[in-house]
Amino acid sequence: MKKIKWICVLLLFAVAFTGCKKEDTKVSKEQVVQKETKKEESKQEKEENHDGEAKSRLTGLWVDEKIAKKRPYAVMLNNIKFASPQSSTEQASILYEAVVEGGITRLMGLYEDFDSDRIGSARSARHYYVSIADEYDAIYVHYGQTPWAIDKMKQLGVDNLSGLEAVGSTVFYRDNSIKAPHNAFASKKGILKGTEIKGYRTEYKKENQNHFNFYDKEQTIKNGKEAKKVELGFSSYTTPYFKYDKKDKTYYRWQFGEPHIDAQTKKQLHFKNLILQFVKQWDIGTKDYQTMDIENSSGTGYYITNGKATEITWKKKEASHEMYYYDLDGNILSINPGKSYIALYPEKQKELLKFYSEEK
Repeated sequence: MKKIKWICVLLLFAVAFTGCKKEDTKVSKEQVVQKETKKEESKQEKEENHDGEAKSRLTGLWVDEKIAKKRPYAVMLNNIKFASPQSSTEQASILYEAVVEGGITRLMGLYEDFDSDRIGSARSARHYYVSIADEYDAIYVHYGQTPWAIDKMKQLGVDNLSGLEAVGSTVFYRDNSIKAPHNAFASKKGILKGTEIKGYRTEYKKENQNHFNFYDKEQTIKNGKEAKKVELGFSSYTTPYFKYDKKDKTYYRWQFGEPHIDAQTKKQLHFKNLILQFVKQWDIGTKDYQTMDIENSSGTGYYITNGKATEITWKKKEASHEMYYYDLDGNILSINPGKSYIALYPEKQKELLKFYSEEK
């Protein structure tokens, strides 16, 4: 009888212990789930906390909302070998390149979040660049201009800061250690003061639209052309190229056989997106001045990112101040957030445009 009692007692203890163990395990699992949930919520809050920020119209990246509201500056940049390396090119959110006279190219940087006392060297305006600046509601910064550029600024009502006007001495300065006309530089302080003197509007028009959409999360082009290296034969004078770095997923720029360096930061220019826009090109005037057919026009091109290229189309309406890029389904082109390089590339030079599946 005593044995039976002891057996019952032991069984009761065993059941109680097992129940406690199961309860402890249940509590332990609940605690782990709660901790993991809190970690995930904390991570999401951290990722989604963009108070006081807005997405840039130029890069699709989060920036201070005050910067996001500001009109950008479109600065004309010298791009001959003698003037290389330029200063503060790396601070441009978008960098344009197009042929001017003599087979040389000129750059135009779109600046929104910048801080430099040396931008340039600055060069003269071209009418097709005026048209592009107008698309972004940008204040156009240049040192000199062609007659066609003057006409285009008047036609489109583009706000500009010219080195040849009275405001020029405020916006620009000369570095006398460099041969003119390749020694004119702008500064942020001068640009802002010049804008104030001219009384220009400093914030975007509300109706101003983006050229393209930005993905919320980074995407890779499916079924696209391999583009680990892209070579742009603008002319016999210049053939810049871009090499894709798979580690940081950006394209690094080279020109004149060397890395294209920013003289201020000593860093090589690099971009998340490349857009090649095929345009018709011809001479105007008597001094080999060029024109690019982007007014009330359309055409084809390529969008390049993350080692792949895909065909696109583009369309421009001058009167409505709009340029749009489209994917092959006819939708507004979506691109990855980050800095972009855009080339107005002559159709007649297509055979000199080369894509490589491997870096060479």
